[in-house]
Amino acid sequence: MGEHFPAGRADHRTGAHPSGRREKGRVQGVLRAGAERLVPIIAAVIGWELVARLIGDTYFPPPSQIAGRLRQLWFSGPPTRAWLTDQAIDNIPPSLARLLGAWLLAAACGVAVGILLGRLRFLADCLEPAIHFARAVPPPAMLPVWLALLNIGSQMQVATIVFGVVWPVLLAAIEGARSVLPEQADTARVFRLTALQRLTGVILPAALPKIFAGLRLSLSLSLILMVVSELMGGATNGIGYTLLLEPQRTYDIPAMWAGIVVLGLLGLALNTALLAVERRVLAPHGRTQRNHRAARRHNRRPPS
Repeated sequence: MGEHFPAGRADHRTGAHPSGRREKGRVQGVLRAGAERLVPIIAAVIGWELVARLIGDTYFPPPSQIAGRLRQLWFSGPPTRAWLTDQAIDNIPPSLARLLGAWLLAAACGVAVGILLGRLRFLADCLEPAIHFARAVPPPAMLPVWLALLNIGSQMQVATIVFGVVWPVLLAAIEGARSVLPEQADTARVFRLTALQRLTGVILPAALPKIFAGLRLSLSLSLILMVVSELMGGATNGIGYTLLLEPQRTYDIPAMWAGIVVLGLLGLALNTALLAVERRVLAPHGRTQRNHRAARRHNRRPPS
């Protein structure tokens, strides 16, 4: 006859509480996943260091030299400023302001127009050729247009970013608005919801997963176009400006690589923050979708 242990009590043979074992297993899983991600990165950095020192190419400095310049130029300031140097304070906030301002503007326009076109198929079919034509134009090719319309400055750089990143959000919002489940549409009709209630309670929640996919892609493109607009748009500050200025003025190649690392760190931080927001926002949506799938399976089940 097997022994039965009351729920919530420790196993007297092992001395471990079930919840404690589960928590320990989760921690070990997180550590294992982190190690699996870090090992290839560490191996790549070590390989880069060895190859760079073996070749001795000025344009391909070792990571240790890049890290030294990175700390000196960007992260050797006082603790009261989060160790940011004057160069970091002068260049990171302007770049962030352009990037986030343009990305938020593109997100708002893309979601609003995409939801509208997703629900009005006739209008979407009429505008589809124009949309595909516009999104095929390389954003840097529009720089002369923005230069003529807006002159050199932050407005031109923001316009370049917005034009390049609005399309992934727009197309994702169109697809998302068309993904409303029939059960959800029927429920909205039964309860006679207003247009605003259908938008906020049915259409937008159903479209959110695809919208967030478009937002992630557009955020990555925003970082790229931020650098392009600062390099080619006559910027007087920003991370892209320092990438061009330092090598030209001082022939400091490690400083250029340090700026590239700063861009990578900035992109990683922004993507991590967006993923955290996405998980928090989509958690209720996941539960709702599971409930709808369970209801459909129950309705298909033949009566006994």
